[in-house]
Amino acid sequence: MDISLILKITGVGLLVSVACQVLSKSGRDEQATMLSIAGIIIVMLLIVSELDGLFTTLATVFNF
Repeated sequence: MDISLILKITGVGLLVSVACQVLSKSGRDEQATMLSIAGIIIVMLLIVSELDGLFTTLATVFNF
């Protein structure tokens, strides 16, 4: 696992949290909710490639 993945996830989290706070304070709670869901989806897409590598390594170790 590379440190750049952790930094990307942290950056997405910070941007989404600040934007959600701004949207919530301005009375746009629905958009804030959609933005937080979009942030979760983006982070999940970043993690998928790492999970693929993990499952490939496990399959190699256990000879599947």
